[in-house]
Amino acid sequence: MIITYINWNDMKKYIFMAIIAIATMFNVHAEKGNVSAGAQFVYASKHSMAGLGVQLQCEPLTNWRLAPEFIYFFKNNGRTALNANVNVHYVIPTSNSFALYPLVGFSYGHYTEDVKAGIISGSVSDDRCGANVGLGAQYLIKEHLHFFTEQRFQIMKDFNQSVTVLGLKYTF
Repeated sequence: MIITYINWNDMKKYIFMAIIAIATMFNVHAEKGNVSAGAQFVYASKHSMAGLGVQLQCEPLTNWRLAPEFIYFFKNNGRTALNANVNVHYVIPTSNSFALYPLVGFSYGHYTEDVKAGIISGSVSDDRCGANVGLGAQYLIKEHLHFFTEQRFQIMKDFNQSVTVLGLKYTF
């Protein structure tokens, strides 16, 4: 573990740059109807952490979707987390307004915990890489607007957890 001090203003700059880079990548490959952007509420079971995230989706091939996302987990019991995932979905339409999709992907997590030893206080952070495996569903609310939910298992060394996602996305 490494003792670090996170400057939130610097972190916001990095997050913004990552979102711009991903959005640019999607814009290069975009055709009408195959790019979506969404906001999501996320709950992770390991430390009962809730968070907010953004997810972009691009469908480069019929029924195949690439979905990078970034999640910030709010502080709970002195712990915070940042999570970046890149998942692949295989979309199985069951009707004109509903679809299911299995998902598999790569996960990166940065976890920070406040520590205090005598008069010295700071934070300890840890980085982990892992995999996601799960199932998602989406429902067309109205033209271009979908509700989606995902349930996935995040596999990381000494940090396996269940992750529940609820969100809204807009298809361009």
